[in-house]
Parts: sequence; structure tokens; C-alpha cells
Amino acid sequence: MKSLEHDFKNYPELTNRQMDLFYLESPHKQIGEDFWAKVVKVIDGDTIRVTMDERDFDFPVRFLGTAAPEKNESGGIVSLKWLSNQILGEEVLIQIDKKERVGKWGRLLGTIIHKGMNINEESMRNGMSIPFDQIKEKGIPNFLENLEVIK
Repeated sequence: MKSLEHDFKNYPELTNRQMDLFYLESPHKQIGEDFWAKVVKVIDGDTIRVTMDERDFDFPVRFLGTAAPEKNESGGIVSLKWLSNQILGEEVLIQIDKKERVGKWGRLLGTIIHKGMNINEESMRNGMSIPFDQIKEKGIPNFLENLEVIK
């Protein structure tokens, strides 16, 4: 019988279902609580890479409940630049919803708080993203409409 394995290098976070199977094998702490981290890279308008003292590697965090265009989509670079201007190089609080810890691509999901502001909500308020549940209804909108290009 073949044993079950998990690729911790490419998928460091375990889903809630995987916790029962692989928790004891995890080479690093699994995140289940809110934590502070430094933003070391902005991937796009709804995904960042962070580092924290409890881990010796940086890892991705996707914004919970928001959807932003990819870099190669209309408005993607504007959304990425806006987010970079807000939090790149900054310490942020990442709030974890224990029921929705990890997304389907193995990324940690969280609400990003910086200087008391909910960045997920600020992103939507500033037209850089939409609520995740609206993707199926409307698709990702053209984020460049009514926006000045952020330099």
C-alpha cells in the first residue's frame, strides 16, 4: 500500500482536511491563529509574500474574500502598484478565519490589517478588487475605468 505524502515545499499550508493526515509530518508550524508578518513581495492585487520569525522562509498569503486582476489582465498592474504602495516592506497583521485558512491552491487566506486599516476592504473601496463572490456574477471588471494610473 502506497503511503500518503504531502509536498511541503510547494504547499507549506495544510488544508483543514489535511491537518489530520499530515500535521505531525509538517516541517514547520501550521498557522491557525492571527499573526504579524513583514510583506516582502506583492505578487498581484490580492496576493502577497510575507516572512515571520516562526518560519525560515517566506510564503504567500491570498486576501480572503477579494479578487483582483492578475498582472497580465486589464488593471492588474495598477492594482499591484496600489497594493505595493500600501504595504510593501511593512509589518502587517494577518487575521485568519479558522474555517477558511487555506485556498484551493494551497495558499494561506487572510485579512490584512495595516495601521488599523483593513487592506482587503480598502482595496475594494478604491476599485482595485471586488468581493470574491461577485466573480461568477460579473467577472473581473475593467479596473482602469475611472482610475488614474498609479505611478
